[in-house]
Amino acid sequence: MTGALLFILGILAALIGLAISIALHELGHLSFAKLFGVRVPQYMVGFGPTIWSRRRKGGETEYGVKAIPLGGYISMIGMYPPKAGQKATAQGTGFVSQMIEEGREASAESIPDGEEHRAFYRKPVWQRLLIMLGGPLMNFVIAGICFAVVAVGFGTYQPTTSVDQVYECVVVGGGSNESTEDCSAPAPGFEAGLLPGDRVVAMDGEPVEEWAQLQNRIRTSADEPIRLTVEREGETLDLTITPIPNEIYVVDPETGEVAEDEHGEPVTETVGYVGFTAAQQRVPQDLAFVGEMYGQTVKGITDIVITMPQRVVQMFQAGFLGAERDPNGPMSVVGVGRITGEIAAQEQIPIADRVATIIQIVGTVNIALGVFNLIPLPPLDGGHVVSALWDGLRRWFAKLRGRPDPGPFDVAKLIPVTMVMAIVWMAIGALFIFTDIVNPISLF
Repeated sequence: MTGALLFILGILAALIGLAISIALHELGHLSFAKLFGVRVPQYMVGFGPTIWSRRRKGGETEYGVKAIPLGGYISMIGMYPPKAGQKATAQGTGFVSQMIEEGREASAESIPDGEEHRAFYRKPVWQRLLIMLGGPLMNFVIAGICFAVVAVGFGTYQPTTSVDQVYECVVVGGGSNESTEDCSAPAPGFEAGLLPGDRVVAMDGEPVEEWAQLQNRIRTSADEPIRLTVEREGETLDLTITPIPNEIYVVDPETGEVAEDEHGEPVTETVGYVGFTAAQQRVPQDLAFVGEMYGQTVKGITDIVITMPQRVVQMFQAGFLGAERDPNGPMSVVGVGRITGEIAAQEQIPIADRVATIIQIVGTVNIALGVFNLIPLPPLDGGHVVSALWDGLRRWFAKLRGRPDPGPFDVAKLIPVTMVMAIVWMAIGALFIFTDIVNPISLF
């Protein structure tokens, strides 16, 4: 299969994964809405012209697919309550007030006679919260399944006690792009006769089962001879290796970058050095590892969302000024498709690795969808969540102070904010897509 065809298949895998994620996100909303008796006229995946739709015989919900697969929605009756004590009308003296009144009118018209009790705004606060949180919750569940399939099913690469590469020279400043080789004397491993493919089974007679045992002993044994017992082509050999002191940069385990002191200078430490790398192999992980993997992804995505204004500036600079892209920064569906296409096209990488990586990307995309939709601004799910919480808080305070129920919060007043934010989100999305086209992130 040619690289071009594999690239296209990778893009299709990303699009299918995204479409399924969106469909299940909306299913999360739909499930709770149906559970609590809210009437749902439409369930749609995508935006724009309808490609396909159907309504089950006797059913009240139209299920369909639209042309632009960049989102989805369910429509629920009675999203906006009328003004207290009256029906919604289309009256108003200004553009904003008329917009609000028209929103109320459309909401009122969506409620069939005799089904006022099924309107969204009439439901208790806790039910409205679950309906709006159902979408992000579904994304988080999908991400958990994807990460579990990758970590438990495929496993993750872990260093073994087998030797992959043996360096002839000493690598100075390991952990930094500024690392150099000192060939004034051979590296201890090379000098002792260590070869690629050797498997270390013991150190000074003590069995070695994990790479961490071997690594820690070497790092703490500068200028101290170690007797390594290795297996080579069915035979057992003893090699005496004396790690030499080597100054390396200290790497921050959370960021993966070289740590700096209070003066901005790189932090170094002196450790024992032998000069070989460990062979890697996939090892199935437990659910605790899945949780750690999940937490790290949520943390990274949340950081991107919190710093979104800064990220937008960076994307503008990358798209229009040619600035370098942050490989860990945000990207659009176009960028995700390109990345999955590149991964699929790498024929030198085992198929299992490519499949696992694409599944992990789908999981990460779902985390991004879930976290992004929880931003407390309309028209996102988080905006509806905040509105429901504010409604419940108002009623609770009124009850606490012995005052009459103030009635439902007038969510229609947020329609202008919704319109403005919708334009902002579309503009940001267009910028991200443009940048991913003219200045894409490339893994290879």
